Amino acid sequence: MKKIFLISATLILAAVSGFSQALKPVAIDSKVTVSLPATYQKTDTLGQQIFSSNSPLGYVVVMRTPNAKNTAPLQKERDLDNVLKENVKSIQDESSNASAQFVRDTTIGKLKAKAFTLQTDNGQGDIQFRNIVLLYTNAASYVFEYVYPNARKDMIAGDYKAFVNSIKLSPELERHDQYISNAKGMSPVLMVGLIGGGVLVIVFGVLYVQRKRRLELVEND
Repeated sequence: MKKIFLISATLILAAVSGFSQALKPVAIDSKVTVSLPATYQKTDTLGQQIFSSNSPLGYVVVMRTPNAKNTAPLQKERDLDNVLKENVKSIQDESSNASAQFVRDTTIGKLKAKAFTLQTDNGQGDIQFRNIVLLYTNAASYVFEYVYPNARKDMIAGDYKAFVNSIKLSPELERHDQYISNAKGMSPVLMVGLIGGGVLVIVFGVLYVQRKRRLELVEND
């Protein structure tokens, strides 16, 4: 899967003008739709599509990156969790003095996604935030960003909610579009239980054999 590139925070904040606009649904592809301000811009670089625009209190960015044609489908939910976890770390590592906060699982339609807030600090007290939602399918990866300065962190709740709640998926998208098997693997608790049970069976087996031999010796005497 291609590396997800985030737009420079400096360029993002320079573009923020703070004017209110009505949102309108925009088709990211045939399966994913999100509402953006009417004056959004779209760029396409080597198949990676980026939709961006000012919002009333910040800046919104939506990225769609197709997975490489030779990318093998994920097998289990655990594999999906690992991919999303790696993407969070990758995004954090792309920015200096950055920390991923409030990392949590969420759902969009029938699909599993990851949400978190990325805090960056340029070392001069200029703190910026990015509320990010990551969505992975076997066909493509999606990043939904809402970017805002520290001064507006207590003001953006309604604006951000309107943006993130506008993400809509086609009813055709199912969990098998993220991973193939519903099996989650053996849980650690179950594994410990099975190992413990196996040990007890062996112990009782040894005790039974020893007792049987002692009884045979007594009968032969």
